Amino acid sequence: MRAALRAVFDAAVEAADPRRVVAAHLPDPPKSGRVVVVGAGKAAAAMAAALEEAWPDVPLAGAVVTRYGHAVPTRRIEVMEAAHPLPDANSGRAAERMLELVRGLTRDDLVIALLSGGGSALLAKPACGLTLADQQAVNTALLASGATIHEMNAVRKHLSAIKGGRLALAAKPAHVVTLAISDVPGDDPSIIASGPTIADPSTIADVRAIARRYRIDLPATMEETPKPGETDEDFRLVATPSQALAAATAFARERGFDAVDLGIRGGESRTLGVEIARSAKSSKPGTMLLSGGETVVTLGADEPHGRGGRNLEFLLALAIALDGAENIYAIAGDTDGRDGYEDAAGAFVAPGTLARMRKAGIDPQRALDRHDSYTAFAAAGDLLVTGPTLTNVNALRAVAVAPA
Repeated sequence: MRAALRAVFDAAVEAADPRRVVAAHLPDPPKSGRVVVVGAGKAAAAMAAALEEAWPDVPLAGAVVTRYGHAVPTRRIEVMEAAHPLPDANSGRAAERMLELVRGLTRDDLVIALLSGGGSALLAKPACGLTLADQQAVNTALLASGATIHEMNAVRKHLSAIKGGRLALAAKPAHVVTLAISDVPGDDPSIIASGPTIADPSTIADVRAIARRYRIDLPATMEETPKPGETDEDFRLVATPSQALAAATAFARERGFDAVDLGIRGGESRTLGVEIARSAKSSKPGTMLLSGGETVVTLGADEPHGRGGRNLEFLLALAIALDGAENIYAIAGDTDGRDGYEDAAGAFVAPGTLARMRKAGIDPQRALDRHDSYTAFAAAGDLLVTGPTLTNVNALRAVAVAPA
């Protein structure tokens, strides 16, 4: 069952592999003028390599930025690396480089922007009057707040000199084509990587309301982002969470499971874990329940917590709710290969998982209360470690009742 679940997870990742999906969405090369490539995200380097492979004879120049450890060899497009999920000095250098590359272009030139999840942290040039420390402080508060990705990125865009359509504005009058791998619910172009090439419908008033809702301190001054109609937009989705989930579901059916696509789900990780455990316990042998999308983990302001991520917290809550139920197994992981800050994509759950935790001296409920799911699954030997997958369509969760 563990091998079967890992194969289902790998099918979701493979469906979003840039080498499989980028080429089909490329525009025609310009008849005259330059092609300038920019990009940011955990898949940006792999997307750049796929573009080079698809256009071996087209002159290309430019740069992309990806997370440390996610670079791949390229010949014509520079690959930079920066920090995630909190920006660092290299995030600022990458943003400066992208803006520099698109300035002074003409109507004959083409800008190809390669965007994927993680780009919000990887491109982090502070807006006028702000500092990197300001951005880091707000990002830290957002990550612990329980805010949705739409809310987090609305805030991030208003603190940035490159997000929320500002990169596209700097590229005028060149034509900008954006190829994106989505990691957000609804695949909203303005949310993926905080939409550096997409006009921003959110406002400063929206951002202040979000800050009040989650008790987040904001800088006193912010600049409004470009609005729809102010930028040149040609946006193309090349991979999405729903496509990856559909591929995983189809793969599970091919392997003989009665696979049920539960769709893209959000909400609190632990709440979803309990909900799906309840469904699994009432399912017939041979059933596999699959879902995708990003859940949240809300940390109290003064709440002590250990190590973990959204997928690990989901799985620990699921395991506790299953309470060692026979013949029910699960996997959950982030398709980029890292669950939040951790070096694991996620973990597995089996009937003996809780017993292995307790044998190692871990109280599963206490670990969940302290948001210390990584420690619990590491002690049980049930972590899912994939290394960087070079794509990012968010989480894949699969809970299966073993065939009779």
